[in-house]
Amino acid sequence: MKKKHSTLAFAVGLGLGLAIAVPGASAAEAADAAAPRSNAAAAARPNALWSYQPVIAVAAPKVKAARWVRTPIDAFVLAKLEEKGLKPSPDADRAAFIRRATLDVWGVIPTPEEVRQFVSDRSPDAYEKLADRLLASPKYGERQARRWLDLARYADSAGFQGDQTRPNMWRYRDWVIKAFNADKPYDQFIQEQLAGDEIKPGDQDALVATGFLRGFPDNINSRDLVQKKYQHTTDMTDTVGEVFLAQTVGCARCHNHKADRISQKEYFQLQAFFANTSAVDDIPAAKGAAELAYEQADAKWKAATAEIRAKQKAIIDKVREPAKHYLLDRYSQATQASLRKLYSTPEAQWTPHDRWIINRFSDYGTDDVLAAYLRDNADPSAEQYQPEYAALADDYRKLGEELRKFDKLKPAGGSLEISAMTELGQTQAPPTHLLFGGDFERPVEEVQPGFPAAITSEKPVIVPTEKSSGRRTALARWIASPGNPLTARVYANRVWDQYFGRGIVETLSDFGKAGQKPSHPELLDHLASSFVEHGWSVKQLHREILLSSVYRQSSAFRQDIASADPENRLLAVFPRRRLDAETIRDSLLVASGSLTEKIGGPSVFPPVPSNLYTGNAWKVSADKDDWNRRSLYIFTRRSIPYPLLQPFDIANTQQAHAKRDITTTPLQALTLFNSEIVFDWSKALAGRVLRERGGSASAQLDGLFEIAYARKPDKQEKTTLLAFLDSQERVLKAQAANGKFAVNVPIGLEKAGPLDPIRAAAFVDLTHAVVNSNEFTYRF
Repeated sequence: MKKKHSTLAFAVGLGLGLAIAVPGASAAEAADAAAPRSNAAAAARPNALWSYQPVIAVAAPKVKAARWVRTPIDAFVLAKLEEKGLKPSPDADRAAFIRRATLDVWGVIPTPEEVRQFVSDRSPDAYEKLADRLLASPKYGERQARRWLDLARYADSAGFQGDQTRPNMWRYRDWVIKAFNADKPYDQFIQEQLAGDEIKPGDQDALVATGFLRGFPDNINSRDLVQKKYQHTTDMTDTVGEVFLAQTVGCARCHNHKADRISQKEYFQLQAFFANTSAVDDIPAAKGAAELAYEQADAKWKAATAEIRAKQKAIIDKVREPAKHYLLDRYSQATQASLRKLYSTPEAQWTPHDRWIINRFSDYGTDDVLAAYLRDNADPSAEQYQPEYAALADDYRKLGEELRKFDKLKPAGGSLEISAMTELGQTQAPPTHLLFGGDFERPVEEVQPGFPAAITSEKPVIVPTEKSSGRRTALARWIASPGNPLTARVYANRVWDQYFGRGIVETLSDFGKAGQKPSHPELLDHLASSFVEHGWSVKQLHREILLSSVYRQSSAFRQDIASADPENRLLAVFPRRRLDAETIRDSLLVASGSLTEKIGGPSVFPPVPSNLYTGNAWKVSADKDDWNRRSLYIFTRRSIPYPLLQPFDIANTQQAHAKRDITTTPLQALTLFNSEIVFDWSKALAGRVLRERGGSASAQLDGLFEIAYARKPDKQEKTTLLAFLDSQERVLKAQAANGKFAVNVPIGLEKAGPLDPIRAAAFVDLTHAVVNSNEFTYRF
């Protein structure tokens, strides 16, 4: 396609090679090397692990209850159930289904109007129209982007003790959103993220796409840049192995893999694909509205601070040369060897290794860093003490304090640059060595780029471009080839996990021997082969699952299934699942009518608790509309996770995060119950209900449930809720009589007419309870 639960429970409880243009290789030889290999060739691996076997399209099995089969998916699942003498569950009611599907595809609850429209649509293609509408919405791309950013270890800061802001990374986040909404074929999606700079040189979007590789945590203050280079290439290698191939290749960095047939040498052959890859954070971005607004604000700040900054520069200029050498002396010996070429050797004589080191150093050696020379040597006991240094250091400090007074003039967010991974305009890559015990200081033999022999017998044939080695292109096209036995399986399995809470292979990023075997191997191959057959269309993959009878089943408890299949691996019942952190927050925003529906742009800073010390790391956005953006757009600072999301198992940004934990802890209920932000949203929701449903208590309760749960309360629930309102009203009146009550008036009722403030406050408390319930925070 390129196109009945406890309401007030508080528990919250292979294939394709690419042309290494070997000197002397002809264009015909390169083209032949790049041609897809047949399945017959790949099939000549009888002893290979199941996941290394070629993907073969399997015919859907014959089943007895054929009328239940809506898509081929259903036949594969039903066949397993019939083997065990089990029957699938009936369809969920329509209101429950649209709530489920909307939460899964959009990451927010549906509106009552959307629910009513679907429930009342009795046309034979009602479910198809719903699926197409969900997949066509920009909200789909936002939801899928959040899933992918977990894998990309996305953050807006570098991590470690400095945790410096990365002002450009939001561009990668926005690229991912656009890619999913445009249904960019997954094979292109892979290639642009791994080698966009090589495949589409000069293309801004392709450069931004390489932010996938750029997302690594980074200690900018590292004094051993040789070690840092090793850490960066290690991160990229391990991440690519886990995310695209579901291979724990990192286990082979220090020794041969203990479980899989991946040798230490093969690990470093994979690292060699990234040997010449370097982060570049100052590529000029095309100037759109956001960039022009940033430029205007930045110009005002620069004009206001020009004199101060000039005085700072004048101070550093007095000691620039000794300060540079002082800084260099603090690096490792191996690093110094490269850095000194920066000042003493023509650029033409720099080696590829030198270029990487010098590029990373140039991002760090700012005037503020050089000022450390003055501070460190201002004391008479310092090794390089000069009498005037104390005065210069003090002057520089005072100027810094003056400069900070103009911080409010700085642009609130955004940038004029792109962060990307390139090869610094050079085709020659530094050598890669197998390292004894994985120790970067103990190189052994030099290795060339290569693929693990256990997966494929193909050899990379690399064609350098004008400004790059071409190595990552070779790797990217092999990974993204139809003949690769892992790529389509791995991604289809990830999408299945999104909908059913468990992958067909439960270990989403480990398709090796230590991982779990597939519960439905033929189904996995069907999904993978269909995925490729449909042009790697991610939306088509989602659509087939959404339209299946398996996905349409009720989640109502069945004792027979609980006894026969306690973990529900056979999927005779639709699995219930607690919503993830972002979906809970975003659904609260939708319910309260507070959501700011703006797509993309620089990350935002909603308020955090006043007792959370953040220093200058969390400057709350001045525009209050930004406070209510989707959670996807909240600034992801590695050292300061957003407090409202943290108790609900948000992703670990330090490494590729394949699957969210689903825990039930008291802190979750306490967070929702005690958070002033959540209580304000509850007041806004109460105001919305009173505004839309008038003065009838029965109509108000219906409206509240329709917004929060996509259904009306039954008779018993309504009786209980009305009794609570009466009881809570008496409690609040007693508090008011004692002078201990501050009225919590619903928000947004300025034009609602006369209102009993006590009764309205009681309704706020009821609303707050409803959004703290299991039924709101779970998907059924």
